[in-house]
Amino acid sequence: MARVLFLGGLGRSGTTLVERLLGELPGVCALGEVVHLWQRDLRDDERCGCGARFSACAFWRRVGQYAFGGWHNVDVDRVHALRDAVERTRHIPRLATAVEAPDEVHEYAHFYARVYTAAAEIAGAKVVVDSSKHSALAHVLRWAPDIDLRVVHVVRDARGVAYSWTKTVSRPETDGADEMTRYSPGRSALLWNAHNAAFGLLAKRGVAVHRMRYEEFLADPRSALLELGDFAGLRLTDQDLDFLGDGYADLGVGHSAAGNPMRFTVGRLPLRRDDAWKRSLPRNQRRLVGTVCAPMLRAYGYPLSVTSPDSPLEENR
Repeated sequence: MARVLFLGGLGRSGTTLVERLLGELPGVCALGEVVHLWQRDLRDDERCGCGARFSACAFWRRVGQYAFGGWHNVDVDRVHALRDAVERTRHIPRLATAVEAPDEVHEYAHFYARVYTAAAEIAGAKVVVDSSKHSALAHVLRWAPDIDLRVVHVVRDARGVAYSWTKTVSRPETDGADEMTRYSPGRSALLWNAHNAAFGLLAKRGVAVHRMRYEEFLADPRSALLELGDFAGLRLTDQDLDFLGDGYADLGVGHSAAGNPMRFTVGRLPLRRDDAWKRSLPRNQRRLVGTVCAPMLRAYGYPLSVTSPDSPLEENR
C-alpha cells in the first residue's frame, strides 16, 4: 500500500514550496502535481523538475516501467475519459455521500496508485508527496484500497491568493511558450471558498486531514515540517532538517512532474512571507475578496480587517 501525502488547496496557496521542502526529508519522494502527468508529461513531453524532458528523465522512465511496463502502455485517452467522468468539482457531493463508488472511480484511482507505488519503490521512499491540490481528486483517491491517503490541507489568506492569480507567470517547462492560468479576484474568491470547503468535507468522511496555514509554515518551517513528518508517519530528527537555515532552504534536484516554476529551483531558496497583496491588490478588490470569503477567513483565523501599508485605514470591518 502506497503512503501518499496529498497536498490540497486552491492553487497559489504555497503548496509547491511545501512540497519542495518535504522532498528534502529522508524517506520522502516528491512527485509534483501528478494530476497533470497524463497530459503535460505523457502527451506534451514537458520538462521534469530535474530539467530534462519527461521522456528523457531516468527516474520517470523507471517509474513507468515498474508501474505499467512502460509509459507506452498507458491509455491516456482512457485516463482523460475517466477524469471527465469522476474528477470534477461538481462530482464531489456524489463522491462524498456515496456508500460505494462506481467502477470508474476505482479504475481512475488505480492509475494513480500504480504511479505512487512505483515511485516509492524506485526512490526507496516511505512516503510519496502529490501536490495536485485538486479537491475532487482527493475525494476520488479516498476510495482506493491500495492507497494510504493522508491529506495536508494548505490554506493561505484568500486576498493573497487572489493577488497571485492576477500575476502573469510564464511556464518554463514549455520553454516560454505558455503562461500559467490567471483568474480575476472575484473568481478566485469563489474558487477559494469551494476548494477549501471540499477539504473540510473530506475530513468529515474519515480521511486523515491536517490543516496548515501557509503563513504559519513560513514563520516556522522547522516546526511545521516536524509536525508534517509526524502526520506522515516519519520519525524525523533535527539533523534531518539541516537543509533549513535562518530564512532559507537549500534544495537539491527534484523530479516534480508538474507545478509552478519553483519546482526547478536548485540551491539556496529564501523563505520569506509575501504580503505584497496588501499594497498591490487594489483596495476595492481586497474588499471584494474579503467579503466573499469572510466566513471561512474567520474560521481559519485570518483577520477580516487588513491595514494596507500605504493607508492607515482598516478594511472589511
